[in-house]
Amino acid sequence: MLAKTFIIQQANELTKVAEEIISMLHRYPVITFSGKLGSGKTALIKEICRLLQVKDTVTSPTFTLLNEYETVTGQPVYHFDFYRVNKPEEIYDLGYEEYLFSGHFCFIEWPEMAENILLPDVLKVTIELDNHKRRHINIIEPK
Repeated sequence: MLAKTFIIQQANELTKVAEEIISMLHRYPVITFSGKLGSGKTALIKEICRLLQVKDTVTSPTFTLLNEYETVTGQPVYHFDFYRVNKPEEIYDLGYEEYLFSGHFCFIEWPEMAENILLPDVLKVTIELDNHKRRHINIIEPK
Protein backbone atom coordinates (compact mmCIF):
# COMPACT_ATOMS: atom_id res chain seq x y z
CA MET A 1 0.00 0.00 0.00
CA LEU A 2 1.22 3.44 -0.84
CA ALA A 3 0.70 6.11 1.79
CA LYS A 4 1.31 9.80 2.01
CA THR A 5 1.21 11.59 5.35
CA PHE A 6 0.50 15.24 6.06
CA ILE A 7 0.92 16.80 9.48
CA ILE A 8 -1.11 19.94 9.83
CA GLN A 9 -1.83 22.28 12.69
CA GLN A 10 -4.24 24.83 11.22
CA ALA A 11 -7.39 24.55 9.12
CA ASN A 12 -5.90 26.60 6.28
CA GLU A 13 -3.35 23.82 5.74
CA LEU A 14 -6.14 21.47 4.62
CA THR A 15 -5.91 22.88 1.09
CA LYS A 16 -2.70 21.02 0.28
CA VAL A 17 -4.20 17.75 1.57
CA ALA A 18 -7.39 18.33 -0.44
CA GLU A 19 -5.34 19.05 -3.57
CA GLU A 20 -3.46 15.78 -3.14
CA ILE A 21 -6.71 13.84 -2.77
CA ILE A 22 -8.25 15.57 -5.80
CA SER A 23 -5.22 14.58 -7.86
CA MET A 24 -6.14 10.94 -7.15
CA LEU A 25 -9.90 11.12 -7.78
CA HIS A 26 -9.63 10.00 -11.40
CA ARG A 27 -8.22 6.67 -10.13
CA TYR A 28 -10.21 6.41 -6.90
CA PRO A 29 -13.62 8.10 -7.06
CA VAL A 30 -14.66 6.41 -3.78
CA ILE A 31 -12.78 7.68 -0.74
CA THR A 32 -13.27 6.71 2.90
CA PHE A 33 -12.48 9.05 5.80
CA SER A 34 -11.75 7.53 9.21
CA GLY A 35 -10.93 9.23 12.48
CA LYS A 36 -12.36 9.98 15.87
CA LEU A 37 -15.26 12.36 16.36
CA GLY A 38 -14.03 15.92 15.81
CA SER A 39 -10.83 14.87 14.04
CA GLY A 40 -11.64 16.91 10.91
CA LYS A 41 -13.20 14.47 8.45
CA THR A 42 -16.02 16.82 7.46
CA ALA A 43 -13.69 19.83 7.36
CA LEU A 44 -11.44 18.02 4.89
CA ILE A 45 -14.41 16.97 2.75
CA LYS A 46 -15.65 20.58 2.76
CA GLU A 47 -12.26 21.74 1.48
CA ILE A 48 -12.22 19.07 -1.24
CA CYS A 49 -15.72 20.13 -2.31
CA ARG A 50 -14.73 23.80 -2.30
CA LEU A 51 -11.83 23.04 -4.64
CA LEU A 52 -14.11 20.89 -6.82
CA GLN A 53 -16.40 23.93 -7.04
CA VAL A 54 -19.40 22.30 -5.42
CA LYS A 55 -22.13 24.90 -5.53
CA ASP A 56 -24.15 23.49 -2.60
CA THR A 57 -23.53 23.97 1.11
CA VAL A 58 -21.47 21.03 2.34
CA THR A 59 -22.53 19.64 5.71
CA SER A 60 -22.13 16.33 7.43
CA PRO A 61 -25.04 14.00 6.60
CA THR A 62 -25.00 12.50 10.10
CA PHE A 63 -28.78 12.13 10.31
CA THR A 64 -29.66 11.68 6.65
CA LEU A 65 -26.70 9.33 5.90
CA LEU A 66 -26.29 10.88 2.43
CA ASN A 67 -25.98 14.36 0.99
CA GLU A 68 -25.91 14.91 -2.75
CA TYR A 69 -24.04 17.92 -4.10
CA GLU A 70 -23.41 19.27 -7.56
CA THR A 71 -20.36 21.02 -8.96
CA VAL A 72 -20.65 24.11 -11.14
CA THR A 73 -20.16 21.83 -14.15
CA GLY A 74 -23.09 19.63 -13.10
CA GLN A 75 -21.08 16.69 -11.80
CA PRO A 76 -22.71 14.95 -8.82
CA VAL A 77 -20.75 14.42 -5.60
CA TYR A 78 -22.05 12.03 -2.93
CA HIS A 79 -21.21 12.48 0.76
CA PHE A 80 -22.05 9.62 3.12
CA ASP A 81 -21.83 9.55 6.91
CA PHE A 82 -22.34 6.16 8.54
CA TYR A 83 -21.78 7.30 12.15
CA ARG A 84 -25.36 6.56 13.18
CA VAL A 85 -25.72 3.31 11.22
CA ASN A 86 -26.61 0.44 13.54
CA LYS A 87 -26.77 -2.34 10.99
CA PRO A 88 -25.63 -2.76 7.37
CA GLU A 89 -29.25 -3.04 6.19
CA GLU A 90 -29.59 0.71 6.68
CA ILE A 91 -26.89 1.20 4.05
CA TYR A 92 -28.55 -1.31 1.72
CA ASP A 93 -31.81 0.62 2.06
CA LEU A 94 -30.07 3.72 0.67
CA GLY A 95 -29.46 1.91 -2.59
CA TYR A 96 -25.75 2.39 -2.06
CA GLU A 97 -24.79 0.49 -5.23
CA GLU A 98 -26.33 3.21 -7.37
CA TYR A 99 -23.93 5.73 -5.83
CA LEU A 100 -20.75 3.73 -5.21
CA PHE A 101 -20.68 2.18 -8.67
CA SER A 102 -21.73 5.34 -10.52
CA GLY A 103 -18.18 6.50 -11.21
CA HIS A 104 -19.00 9.80 -9.50
CA PHE A 105 -17.12 11.03 -6.46
CA CYS A 106 -18.24 9.38 -3.22
CA PHE A 107 -16.87 10.53 0.12
CA ILE A 108 -17.65 8.22 3.04
CA GLU A 109 -17.24 9.20 6.68
CA TRP A 110 -17.24 6.40 9.28
CA PRO A 111 -16.81 3.61 6.69
CA GLU A 112 -16.39 0.91 9.33
CA MET A 113 -20.06 -0.09 9.04
CA ALA A 114 -19.70 -0.47 5.28
CA GLU A 115 -16.44 -2.41 5.04
CA ASN A 116 -18.19 -5.53 3.76
CA ILE A 117 -19.81 -3.68 0.87
CA LEU A 118 -16.93 -1.46 -0.22
CA LEU A 119 -14.73 -2.54 -3.07
CA PRO A 120 -11.06 -3.06 -2.20
CA ASP A 121 -9.93 -0.29 -4.55
CA VAL A 122 -11.04 2.67 -2.46
CA LEU A 123 -8.70 5.41 -1.34
CA LYS A 124 -8.51 5.55 2.45
CA VAL A 125 -7.91 8.70 4.44
CA THR A 126 -7.24 8.41 8.16
CA ILE A 127 -6.99 11.35 10.52
CA GLU A 128 -5.40 11.18 13.96
CA LEU A 129 -4.83 13.95 16.48
CA ASP A 130 -1.61 14.00 18.48
CA ASN A 131 -0.94 15.53 21.91
CA HIS A 132 0.05 18.83 20.27
CA LYS A 133 -3.33 19.21 18.48
CA ARG A 134 -1.75 18.44 15.12
CA ARG A 135 -3.64 16.32 12.62
CA HIS A 136 -1.81 13.43 11.04
CA ILE A 137 -3.62 12.78 7.78
CA ASN A 138 -2.70 9.58 5.97
CA ILE A 139 -3.76 8.96 2.39
CA ILE A 140 -3.56 5.24 1.67
CA GLU A 141 -3.88 3.84 -1.82
CA PRO A 142 -5.06 0.26 -2.29
CA LYS A 143 -2.48 -2.39 -3.18
